[in-house]
Amino acid sequence: MNQNVAAAHHPLANVPSMGKLPLLVFGGVVIAALAYIAVSLTADLATTRDTSWLPFVLLGIALLIALGFEFVNGFHDTANAVATAIYTHSLAPNTAVVWSGIWNFLGVMASSGAVAYGIISLLPVELILQVGSGAGFAMVFALLVAAIIWNLGTWYMGLPASSSHTLIGSIIGVGLANQLLATSGTATSGVDWNQALNIGKSLLFSPIIGFAAAAMLLVTLKILVKNPALFKAPQGKKPPPLWIRSILILTCTGVSFAHGSNDGQKGMGLIMLILIGTVPTVYALNRAMEPGRIQAFSGDGQAVVQVLSSRLGAQPPAAISDEEARARVAAYVRSRTFEPATVPALIQMVHAIDSQAASYKTFANIPTEKVSNVRNDMYLVSEAFRYLLKQKPIAMNGDEEKVIKTYRSGLDHATKFIPIWVKVAVALALGLGTMVGWKRIVVTVGEKIGKSHLTYGQGATAELVAMTTIGAADLLGLPVSTTQVLSSGVAGTMAANGSGLQWATVRNLLLAWVLTLPASILLSGCLFWLFRFVF
Repeated sequence: MNQNVAAAHHPLANVPSMGKLPLLVFGGVVIAALAYIAVSLTADLATTRDTSWLPFVLLGIALLIALGFEFVNGFHDTANAVATAIYTHSLAPNTAVVWSGIWNFLGVMASSGAVAYGIISLLPVELILQVGSGAGFAMVFALLVAAIIWNLGTWYMGLPASSSHTLIGSIIGVGLANQLLATSGTATSGVDWNQALNIGKSLLFSPIIGFAAAAMLLVTLKILVKNPALFKAPQGKKPPPLWIRSILILTCTGVSFAHGSNDGQKGMGLIMLILIGTVPTVYALNRAMEPGRIQAFSGDGQAVVQVLSSRLGAQPPAAISDEEARARVAAYVRSRTFEPATVPALIQMVHAIDSQAASYKTFANIPTEKVSNVRNDMYLVSEAFRYLLKQKPIAMNGDEEKVIKTYRSGLDHATKFIPIWVKVAVALALGLGTMVGWKRIVVTVGEKIGKSHLTYGQGATAELVAMTTIGAADLLGLPVSTTQVLSSGVAGTMAANGSGLQWATVRNLLLAWVLTLPASILLSGCLFWLFRFVF
């Protein structure tokens, strides 16, 4: 086949523009989503009594940057989902991109929020508790801007770098800078290295799993499936047989949905931090929590007090102020070093939280000036119980641990929630991003990893492994990189198929992955230092 004919059969040759009818439908959906977001946000803000314009300006800027991160994430990461469908001619490029955007949207809407707050727990506890302060705003702006800069830079070079990797590096950079900038004698936390290690393991092992699992699955398919059509490269622009095409579309759909449900949550968590920092009276506590559930939550607190009190022995603890109890619990969350004084401090904080829940009946009745303190107390106690259950510094049986877990679930329901309009905003940004700028990464995945054209079996295998891995990580509340899992899966199928790898591309991919953490750490740390002078 001569060069001109090959170019004509290229999957990305002569891509038509979207038709008028689909464009109108798409535009209608976007306008409807924007209207819903605007109406919901306006209704929420109408309940605040803040007369200053500054919080609303900061809110608008921060939301635009946070949604900008998700937009860049969309065209940077989701290109991986459509690459195999496009290069096997299972879907036309425009159809694949729109289809992937829709399923990214649905994945975000179906997400649980576990990954969102798992990412947030990496941040220094005092910055989370004081997110409305200058340091809190510096933190949010620094890590978002750093992540966008690195994502755009690697996208421009056509490198499928990891948005998850980038964001986590940015968070670590902010934590380290927070420690370095602390004045002498100030109790300051940096990075939760235990949580960072757990997330680091998921980011490290997921591409290894992707490579090995995709290679083994392709070998297994070759043994079990004797139809040679599955293992052939596409001929011209002819679509594959229907059954193969169905599998490839299904896996493209699954990866898109899983990407939305996992990666979309990172933006949600950051947006919630922004909302809590700028308008805490509206978003610090879950005002949709039913009064009956609040009363049940108060009863769970009494059971927790009984469990903890049984560990103190006959000698009652010395009386301490609420401020001192809060400081002791915060010190435990910050350092993860358990002290005997931690238990009586926790008991006192649980008493205070339950007293407020019983007296106010609903969160809407809590006075404006007390909302942030109530939320911070709940967050601190939840985090303290998280470490208490993990470290087990005091002996508890299974029933007693269940009591703690039930109470902590109530605390998290009150403080770790995500309004529907936030999900819609993130879903829209991610979906729109999917439909813009996707070609650079698609070409890298489809043409530059292996030395031969992607076969139907290779495309389906790589996508199936990526879909399963990301879905499992979402259930476990762990962030993984769609980019790393999918591109390593393609590489695994190329190796198993004997197709050979383009080592220049593999080297560049590895270099991008190796440099992402230190680059984003340095970027966000420097930006945090700079923004501390601004806010």
